Amino acid sequence: MAGQAFKFGTDLWDPTHRFETSWLLSPWALFFCRALLSLYAFTTLVFVLAWQCAHADTGCAASQASFSFFTSLTYWGLGFYFLAAAVHTFTYARTGVALLDRFPRPLQALHSAFYTTVVVYPFIVTIVYWGVLFSGPWFPEVFSGWSNVSQHALNSAFALFELALPRTDPPPPLHMLWLILVLALYLALAYVTYADKGFYPYSFLDPEKQGSLVAAYVFGIAVGCIVIFGVVYGLIWLRRFVTETKLGKHGKFAREGHSPDAVGEMEMAKPPRA
Repeated sequence: MAGQAFKFGTDLWDPTHRFETSWLLSPWALFFCRALLSLYAFTTLVFVLAWQCAHADTGCAASQASFSFFTSLTYWGLGFYFLAAAVHTFTYARTGVALLDRFPRPLQALHSAFYTTVVVYPFIVTIVYWGVLFSGPWFPEVFSGWSNVSQHALNSAFALFELALPRTDPPPPLHMLWLILVLALYLALAYVTYADKGFYPYSFLDPEKQGSLVAAYVFGIAVGCIVIFGVVYGLIWLRRFVTETKLGKHGKFAREGHSPDAVGEMEMAKPPRA
């Protein structure tokens, strides 16, 4: 797997537009849903930053500090993913060819990896927040309750949308390496934040308070990431099996009558003969 980590592949890229189509929604409806989710994510992020600047005793310090939190960074990632996915879906719905199809292969591979982060990381954020960090009682202010539900619960709902409705294939197993690498880079960012700003984004990363448990937390989250990847892989495979193999719903396409079956898709995926 490690030897394949930097290879982008030579097969035909996404021949039946799985990233831009759904087994249930038309391309236009899928575009609208993705655009709406992107709008909600960015509206939440910008409103939270502005509210904190306007109402916190320390001014915009809390807003500036938010960029050190994995929750905030992954939520920005959700916003940008759904924006990019909406653009690709829109161009496919309008012309029958997605903008993503015109990208160089490395960018196409990065989009695939981006998709994997979107369907894995939100579940880590939700589980860690509600299972480890949140100790109650419920938030006394409407703003606090809404912002935390949006960023620690609806984030997983957004991920479930991408798991359930598009026609995407299960992510390549080598994406596990990149998921762990990004988590390791975030761990480095957390300690850079402490060195620069004097605080740890998450208390379980503080060695003075947690001691050797810090290693256990870090290792546990890494293992949890791999487990969640496996669950996500299985759910996507199950969705494809049920919707396509059992129900015969091969997708709704931009061009009427274009509904390739599994055999046709494999033929389309073959590289052209010399």
